Amino acid sequence: MSTRLMQSQVDAFWRDGAILVEDAISPEWVARVRQAIENDIAEPGPFFNNYVLPNGKRFHGNLRLWETDPDFRAYCFESPLPAMAAQIMDTSKVTLFYDQLFVKEPGADHPTRWHNDQPYWPVRGRQVMSFWLALDDVTADSGRMEFVAGSHDWERWFQPEPFAPGAADYERGENYEDIPDIDADRSAYDLLAWDMKPGDVIAFHAMAVHAAGGNRRADRRRRGYTVRYCGEDATYFGGPGPNAGLRNPSLKTGDPIESAQYPLVWQA
Repeated sequence: MSTRLMQSQVDAFWRDGAILVEDAISPEWVARVRQAIENDIAEPGPFFNNYVLPNGKRFHGNLRLWETDPDFRAYCFESPLPAMAAQIMDTSKVTLFYDQLFVKEPGADHPTRWHNDQPYWPVRGRQVMSFWLALDDVTADSGRMEFVAGSHDWERWFQPEPFAPGAADYERGENYEDIPDIDADRSAYDLLAWDMKPGDVIAFHAMAVHAAGGNRRADRRRRGYTVRYCGEDATYFGGPGPNAGLRNPSLKTGDPIESAQYPLVWQA
């Protein structure tokens, strides 16, 4: 299965910073990723985070799953996503940066606060993006994502903050700023949000400001699986701020990102 986007979708990505691509992933891939998620919950990979929320409900998180699980690896390398990333970013090559899993169990009503991703990451460049795959029906009451349209062009790096209560603070990034209180004045922003069904993906830029609601449903999980890709202009950043679990000790600031940890997955 290949998914070729319309030029209007690519244009909307670069205008708004995020787009919904319906039916991007086949039912066969959805079933394979769902089973891989169950495998990870039963025997989590090495970067697993089990967030226990104040109400006792669980939010299962993990990253870099492709490195240890063949089904996640196959999805990152062989699904339609690398070619879609190449089309969106207009790049001659695509590298896999990392993948990440988010499972909000029923009643896990803790929201994911507003942030942009790239300040958390040891990468610089314009060609950095993500695909968020829905594996359940996603609605406002189950934790759908929201984006501030056009925020990827603000050129503002917001200080990373921990997502889980009690987690350690991030090192302060150079020239990073605190994120504004978007929920205090939502009418001041052009907010985008979409209901999703299994197989839909949201493609979004790494600098797009976004958040997600908690899962207030008692009858449904909200499983999301995200893959991050980089284009040919991406370089490594070894300075302060990013997540230690995403760093690459074999690279130094300014090096091309392509490496064993960030492998090539598509080339023209």
